[in-house]
Amino acid sequence: MTKRWVLAAVAAAALAYAIVPGLPTASVPTLWDDAEAADAGVCPANAKKADYSFTIKDMNDKPVKLSEYKGKVILLDFWATWCGPCKIEIPNFVALQEQYGQQGLVVLGFSVDDTPDKLQPFASQFKMNYPVLVGLGRDDVQDAFGPIWGIPTTFLISRDGRICRKNTGIQGKAKYERDIKALL
Repeated sequence: MTKRWVLAAVAAAALAYAIVPGLPTASVPTLWDDAEAADAGVCPANAKKADYSFTIKDMNDKPVKLSEYKGKVILLDFWATWCGPCKIEIPNFVALQEQYGQQGLVVLGFSVDDTPDKLQPFASQFKMNYPVLVGLGRDDVQDAFGPIWGIPTTFLISRDGRICRKNTGIQGKAKYERDIKALL
């Protein structure tokens, strides 16, 4: 329970830094800073390899092996049902899965602390058309991809298994779409 409150506090602080003008910020690409990202390559040459060794239950209690998605472009989203910025991003991910799924994109939603009984109605309400994974008690997965200091945090993984992007906060559909198209 303490970890949930710490995570919520960090997410609130991150949101404040993202929306309050005048606060000092790190050099992190945002919804409004697409020019810098467009100039950089989609996947750095020294990009870390993703860990595909995990099997995670989805919201319907079905085991999902990350290794089943090798060879696909993966958008791995760490989120929660109570997270406002997550609720803004999810419709974009639904649209991207719909538009690029046949070309090799798979969106995976990793709920950091919700139970299946909360996830199922949420996924139905938001028409989530991609696997919703239960991350409650799975700090090992967060550690493998982390550190994750706030949510939403989304990783874009190339077909060859490299973590090409790590985005924290709201990024917008156009940014994800540009990077996904470059990796497909």
